[in-house]
Amino acid sequence: MKKVVVFGGGTGLSCLLSGLKLFPVEVTTVIAVSDNGSSTGVLKQEFDIPAVGDVGKVLLAMANADDDLVNLLSYRFHREGSSLDNHPVRNILLTALIDLKGNLTEATRYMSRLLNINGEVLPLSEEKVELVGRGDKGDEEFFGEESVSRNVRHITSLSYDHDIHVGNAVKRSIRQSDLIIFSPGSLYTSILPHLIADDIVETIRAARAPIMYVSNLVTQPGETDQYNVSDHLAVLNRYLKGRRVDIVIGNNARIDQRIVSRYLESENKTLVELDRDRIREQGARIIEDDIFSVDGEGRIRHNALKTAFLIFSYLMETTSC
Repeated sequence: MKKVVVFGGGTGLSCLLSGLKLFPVEVTTVIAVSDNGSSTGVLKQEFDIPAVGDVGKVLLAMANADDDLVNLLSYRFHREGSSLDNHPVRNILLTALIDLKGNLTEATRYMSRLLNINGEVLPLSEEKVELVGRGDKGDEEFFGEESVSRNVRHITSLSYDHDIHVGNAVKRSIRQSDLIIFSPGSLYTSILPHLIADDIVETIRAARAPIMYVSNLVTQPGETDQYNVSDHLAVLNRYLKGRRVDIVIGNNARIDQRIVSRYLESENKTLVELDRDRIREQGARIIEDDIFSVDGEGRIRHNALKTAFLIFSYLMETTSC
């Protein structure tokens, strides 16, 4: 069975994994732990732990469990004035498991067994860590993921507030993989946090597996305004420091203009253009198809099944006879 390692965070990663789990592929997912917003940020500060929010989302996306259990773990408390307000059950459970099991990796492994997950989910690090953006004026710092996201246009480089240790299991998964994937998601706050860890970049540079980027469908306000696919690609290649993305999966279908206009008006998001010539200039092969869907609330999402099928087809294409 082919081995795939996927890096990312947030909704884009969860959507991609919900499709990949349907195919005979051995998936290891590596998740950044620098989030500091919402429930995750509160628990991170109060209990001095890595961010658990994206880990919990991914676990539910990969779950092969009954709907009642998934719905229970997805449940978010809404009681103004309560200490539980805005906390989803999965975050509270992961926080408790860190205390019981000793670290986030073991907590995640226990949850994986509980949810009957095929594959492995690994946090990038066991440490409480904060993302730091260095300002373009040289003496300015933007501390924390939320601040970085709001000020990307003024940031020249990203780092962590201290050097982090990446676990051996993460590095081993990269070395043994047949394909390295960067998922859709917030470029500067979900994807690049993996590539500012020196151990990750060095291990990827030494790995034989090709690198794939599954392109975002829409821009992230404040982070990637006016970015095309090639702009995302150029940023990834810069942080890969010597390696380049080999394959790009992109959407080539037209999206209803009414939906596009509503996105622009309500969320200030625009479509990410598949600018083929500039992508090829960077040495990447393009795999394109109609891979978008619109959910029940009118939001543009990747079609999880179609996107995963393109990845699986590529893997089968590269299988030696």
